[in-house]
Amino acid sequence: MSSTVRIRPVPVSPEEVVAVARDRARVVIDDEAREAMARSRAVVDAIERDGRPVYGVSTGFGALANTFVAPERRAELQHALIRSHAAGVGDPMPVEVVRAMMLLRLRSLAMGRSGVRPEVADALAALLNADVTPWVPRHGSLGASGDLAPLAHCAIVLLGEGWVRAADGTRAEAGPVLDAAGLAPITLSSKEGLALINGTDGMLGMLLLAVADLRHLLTMADVCAALSNEAMLGSDRPFQPELHEIRPQPGQAQSAANIHLLLQDSEVMDSHRNDTAHAVQDAYSMRCAPQVAGAARDVLDYATTVAARELLSVVDNPVVLPDGRVESTGNFHGAPLGYAADFLGIAAADVGSISERRVDRLLDVTRSRGLPAFLSPDPGVNSGLMIAQYTAAGVVAENRRLASPASVDSVPTSGMQEDHVSMGWAAGCKLRTIIDNLGTLLAVELLAGVQGLQLRQPLIPSPAARAAIAAVAPIAGKPGPDQFLAPVLEQVKHQLQGPSLRAEIEAAVGPLR
Repeated sequence: MSSTVRIRPVPVSPEEVVAVARDRARVVIDDEAREAMARSRAVVDAIERDGRPVYGVSTGFGALANTFVAPERRAELQHALIRSHAAGVGDPMPVEVVRAMMLLRLRSLAMGRSGVRPEVADALAALLNADVTPWVPRHGSLGASGDLAPLAHCAIVLLGEGWVRAADGTRAEAGPVLDAAGLAPITLSSKEGLALINGTDGMLGMLLLAVADLRHLLTMADVCAALSNEAMLGSDRPFQPELHEIRPQPGQAQSAANIHLLLQDSEVMDSHRNDTAHAVQDAYSMRCAPQVAGAARDVLDYATTVAARELLSVVDNPVVLPDGRVESTGNFHGAPLGYAADFLGIAAADVGSISERRVDRLLDVTRSRGLPAFLSPDPGVNSGLMIAQYTAAGVVAENRRLASPASVDSVPTSGMQEDHVSMGWAAGCKLRTIIDNLGTLLAVELLAGVQGLQLRQPLIPSPAARAAIAAVAPIAGKPGPDQFLAPVLEQVKHQLQGPSLRAEIEAAVGPLR
């Protein structure tokens, strides 16, 4: 990915959003985008000259849409809008979410349907390039007219007001920080305040970041399932490709192919392959791993499609059409994104749930096929991973609560003008928590699977498992006397979420899907 993202009157890509949000890629606005914005601004200027009543240009907002605003007060109207709508409360949103939201609002303005001057887009790009991040409180958006409050907390910084995140993460007044960065506040003209806040950019930013994270974690879920299966002396037969061809669910076939590949060339698997006393069938948490993780992959594909469509969209109200009309629209309603985020949260929660069930089997001496209780060589004096499974169970319970959909929980606002809202922002916020929790659950399973295979020595595990053991053993050591486990779990989670472990496993067995 380039270190520079060019803003044109066409959509940015998901990869570009991640690059700006997480890697601080620089933003440059092309001349073509400036021309598109100037053309749409000329339409707004004509409305001003003609004195026509147009929502957001010469009228109030929301329930005040029928209130005419005199020409000399229309700039004041835009500033008042930003100040009144920057009404969020709570802890600040992560920097990556705020940066994604700012970039997405910028790309929407640059599509030339919002009637703003190019200077407004320049001001947003300047904030991103100077690494000045507005302080955006968590609570405030209903996903109704888009993410009004969060975007207003971004927009107010352009005015030299509001709060930003200081270098140490604390809250600071925006004015002095802008001065230090060499940035000057801007003055808004008619329509521009509304255009800065009437979008689904917060919801979309969270969904795009979640899709990127979950795509990696679902592959790592297959890795963890394979490790657990191997450590519990499970069968690799349920993962044969021909068994998944007869149920053509695409995600299931991908997940099964991963697990089948990961279990090849293993002395551990070979040790019981022809043992007639072995279990005829494995438990569902082992045998049905591809069916669950694969279904989650299919939900991820759906969410990816929704996000891609939204990246193509002009989300504002009103919008300036190519023929010069200015029309009201409901495109700011976040239902498509809210549904996708809720569905993705359900899928991710279930992948974490089946992972915890495999951990429980690994630790239970009555079901783990010869492994010591709680994977401790000296159970009784030592508790092994007993409480790590407690932690996983608690996280699974939280994910179940969070998986309840936000998008059905509409609360009417604005004097019943906004009488149905999407709650897409809330869906995105809880999705982020679910995905982070999934990382914790897979880390517990990764640790348990590695330690289970270490206890199967001298049998040599699969090449994939050897790569996993080589990565985890320097952090956790071998099963033995109990140790302070919290930092071990933190480090294993960090390793699982990053790219290096997957790269090492793929170097041993080939590409994973």
